[in-house]
Order: sequence, then C-alpha cells, then structure tokens
Amino acid sequence: MLTVIEKVIFLQQVDVFSEISTEQMAYLAAIVEEVAFMKNINIYHEQDSPDAIYLVLEGQVRLHRHALDIATMGPQEAFGTWALFDEEPRVATATTLEDTRLLRVGRDDFIDLLSDHVEITQGVLRALTKRLRGLMGEPGTRTISQGNQSSYGNDA
Repeated sequence: MLTVIEKVIFLQQVDVFSEISTEQMAYLAAIVEEVAFMKNINIYHEQDSPDAIYLVLEGQVRLHRHALDIATMGPQEAFGTWALFDEEPRVATATTLEDTRLLRVGRDDFIDLLSDHVEITQGVLRALTKRLRGLMGEPGTRTISQGNQSSYGNDA
C-alpha cells in the first residue's frame, strides 16, 4: 500500500491534477483508494455509470469496445478521467491484461472534496483550461504529444 506522500507524488504526474499545490494534493491523496485486479477482469463496462478515474500503478489495462481496441494503459497512465466531470455512460470497457494495481478516485468523494477546497477546484479548472487551449493550438500551451496524453486522450 502506498503512503499519502507516495500518492501525492503519483497524482502530481496526472495532467488534470497538475495545477494543484502539493499541500492541497494531500487532501486529494486522502480520498484515493488503492485497488488490485487479477488478469482478465473487467474494471467497468461500456454504458456503466461513470463513478471514478483510475491511475495505473502496475500492470496494463485494455480499453475496448467489443473487439475494437481503443488503447492500452500502463504504469503512470490514467483512464476514465471524464468520469469526474461528466455523467454520461462509459464509452468503453476497461479490462486488465495482467494482474494490475490501480489508484481509484471516486466521483462522489471528488465532488465533496471540490466543494470543501476551492483551491483544488481552481487547480483542476486551470489544468482543464490549459488542456483545452492546447487542443485549440494557442501559443504557449502544450499539445497532446508534449504531455501525458493518457489523462485526457483516453477518457473511456
């Protein structure tokens, strides 16, 4: 099991959390749950209600729609990010390709945290704004290829 400090260090590498101060990140780390799955287990299915974002500590996760592969997520990559912000059903199934350890940030806990910590809300909004500007190609912003695209590029 990771300590709160180890969770903070890991979470700082995720784009959507990149603008949160280390002090505030400790509050986020406190709600993060470490979970483990055996090989060939579905973490969630297409059309499930979005309930959490997942970050890969160890192992690999296949994102797919039936037989169509969307992405394979490995260590230090995030998937299901938009579950924190959007209530639309999942657009893909997430299946472990090997024994896998993940960090899970639950949607309800995250919303509660945002309502209690305006600094975290502001940090998340700054990160999302930077990402949207990057997608629009504004000067001085990062593009997908320059950052960790997994946080935003694989929101299944």
